[in-house]
Amino acid sequence: METPSPASRLAVPAGLAAATAVLTIDLDAIAGNWRAAAACLPPGARAAGVIKADAYGCGARRVLPALAQAGCRDFFVALIDEALAVRDLLPPGGRLFVLSGPPPGAEALMRESGLIPVLNSLEQIHAWARAAREAGTGPAPAAWHVDTGMTRLGLDLGELADLMAAPLPEGLALPVLLMSHLACADDPGHPLTDRQVETFARAHALLPGVPTSLGASSGIFRGPATQGDLVRPGALLYGLNPTPEKPSPVRPVVRLEAKILQGRLLDAPHPVGYGATVTLPAHRRLATVGVGYADGYPRAAGNRGLGVLAGTVVPVVGRISMDLITLDVTEVPPAQVHPGALVELLGPTFDADALAGCAGTIGYEILTGLGRRCLRVYLGGPPDTQEGP
Repeated sequence: METPSPASRLAVPAGLAAATAVLTIDLDAIAGNWRAAAACLPPGARAAGVIKADAYGCGARRVLPALAQAGCRDFFVALIDEALAVRDLLPPGGRLFVLSGPPPGAEALMRESGLIPVLNSLEQIHAWARAAREAGTGPAPAAWHVDTGMTRLGLDLGELADLMAAPLPEGLALPVLLMSHLACADDPGHPLTDRQVETFARAHALLPGVPTSLGASSGIFRGPATQGDLVRPGALLYGLNPTPEKPSPVRPVVRLEAKILQGRLLDAPHPVGYGATVTLPAHRRLATVGVGYADGYPRAAGNRGLGVLAGTVVPVVGRISMDLITLDVTEVPPAQVHPGALVELLGPTFDADALAGCAGTIGYEILTGLGRRCLRVYLGGPPDTQEGP
């Protein structure tokens, strides 16, 4: 992602002067990453957009229109409330799938709202059919999820076989999509993936002609066997590497910058931060910025994280506080270390995957944890998108 020009930065937020941190989200990069996923598919297959967890923390009401503008027509969220918050933004012909399916008693709400549930159990399937009978308007579309080895949600193969061996319950139609989820697609040598592909093929043989969906972000880049008719890119849209063993095929999306609140030159050895976990020698220069674990920067990255100031990589020193992070800026020209200067804590140099690695977590958790205290700046995308419903 290119550094926003001074003009673009000044033109966007009225509150920039008052903000201690800025989170820049590149909607054009998200759209470009979706196109990169779509370009991996064989003829006739297409790519959806996964926008659950507020589009991995990037703002679903901003991201959905950007994906729609790029050509996406199928969207996945995890929960009904997530779907209701964005359904008014669906493009013509758009479909909105809810991965968790309808909680008991919510079937009528899903039908009335035009949402497509992913039915994960026989209980959900029979409840969906019963809701259709009660409505008296015939079956409503749904996807069916078969568990091929994740052992999380989904019908097992025997349940699916029993369901298809008898006439479908009144009010139930064949699914618009048969889907499963790969557990180890980010590990190209893991044997479970081949077993899941085989199990999914056996499941699909019970519903010939029904469109399939198997590949999420990593599965998309493993080839046709792990894709299906509709793939579900999620993490890759937001700049996380779907092929960890290779350089990332997608563009970075987020940039987190925090303003220096105070700088200091040590006149003697001093401990830094809570717990005095590190002591720096004399003549080191420090800068403290206005971001902390309350903003989603992981506490576990204390003494491990990196920032970038004036083109120089600077290490995090001491523990991460709720609102503050201290960095060693000794190698930065002193004129560049002043209150108000922006230190990049997340961006192309040190991305969400890298930050996750030093904090003992995954990039998904970094992105979805980014707080709302940061001023958000959006680059690109349709001009009339909005964050609030």
